[in-house]
Amino acid sequence: MDAQLVAFTGVAAGMVAMPGADFAVVVRNSLASRRAGVTCAIGVAGGLLVHTALAVAGVAAVLTAVPTLFRALQVLGGAYVLYLGYRALRSAARPLASFGVPDGVEQPAAGGSLRQGFLTNALNPKAPITFLSVLPQFVPAGSPAMPRTLLLASIIVALALVWFPVVALLVDRLGRWLRKPRTARAIEGGTGLALSVLGLVLLTEALTA
Repeated sequence: MDAQLVAFTGVAAGMVAMPGADFAVVVRNSLASRRAGVTCAIGVAGGLLVHTALAVAGVAAVLTAVPTLFRALQVLGGAYVLYLGYRALRSAARPLASFGVPDGVEQPAAGGSLRQGFLTNALNPKAPITFLSVLPQFVPAGSPAMPRTLLLASIIVALALVWFPVVALLVDRLGRWLRKPRTARAIEGGTGLALSVLGLVLLTEALTA
């Protein structure tokens, strides 16, 4: 058994499962419907695929070498996450009666859920830097870098394709309780607040760097 591969899988699982904007967006869409949640989860994995591809290609190194480009992407990502937070907070401010089952949260179109998941992850400028710094640590000395890095990247994407749909299905499973008017409003407001804070942090880091 490849001990390095096992160790990397554990590290990657922790990275994928760590709560962040992608987790919050999947939960929010899952409150609308199972389909929206799973579609959003697939979008998140697609965004992760972009970052792993960048890391494998070494393009992520450019973001490190060109601070202006990194900050521009950081501003764009922060603005998008902040926009999602604003939408969630605006939805939470609706009359309590509009949070009844089964509509709990406004229903997004399938394409909208996929796009939200994809962009939330794809516009995260820190992800490719993280992968670029982590992946090389698990490439054995003397072995071809490209095949090994591709394998590691595939593990990350595979874990995302398992984890985020599981989150979506779990939220849907608890849907009847989660979609109760007061609960749905609290989750929608909490998600909006979390996304807004994450967006502001990204923007603040970019504008004060």
